[in-house]
Amino acid sequence: MQSVMWKQAVEWLAAAATDPQECKREWDYGAGTVLVEAGRYWDVLSVPDRLGLLALDILWRDPLKVPGPTLVDCAARRVGFFLPPDPVSEWVGFGVRHVGRGSWVAVPPPYRPAGRLEWLVPPDGTGALHTPGTLESALREASGTLAVLAPVSAEPAVPDGW
Repeated sequence: MQSVMWKQAVEWLAAAATDPQECKREWDYGAGTVLVEAGRYWDVLSVPDRLGLLALDILWRDPLKVPGPTLVDCAARRVGFFLPPDPVSEWVGFGVRHVGRGSWVAVPPPYRPAGRLEWLVPPDGTGALHTPGTLESALREASGTLAVLAPVSAEPAVPDGW
């Protein structure tokens, strides 16, 4: 059963690549990451890692709902939440970046980390994504918690990343 899920996850994620077959070859035999276009099957909401990890913990509170695909870039210290494509959405917050149509995202295969990128919640192959309203609530709660623990301005600035 596990191998069927991984195969479905690979097919789902590779479908967003310009050349899905080349994408899968690169995951298996190349550097392990592939640039795939956002905005067609999904968008990515990228946030600072402390905020993203806390929000993901909040999302895991519901034992009946698995959070959508979530990627971490350990070097850039960012967490990326995969959402339904929405070209008109406006996400506002310190360090929050909405990556949609016209943007490219480096992704590792769903079955292993590659370099600085790792799935915290890999895609399951069903096309399930984060629900924007639920994610927004979790980010608001996490932001409130972090504001009490440490001012947001204390977050280290990262010049590159998502």
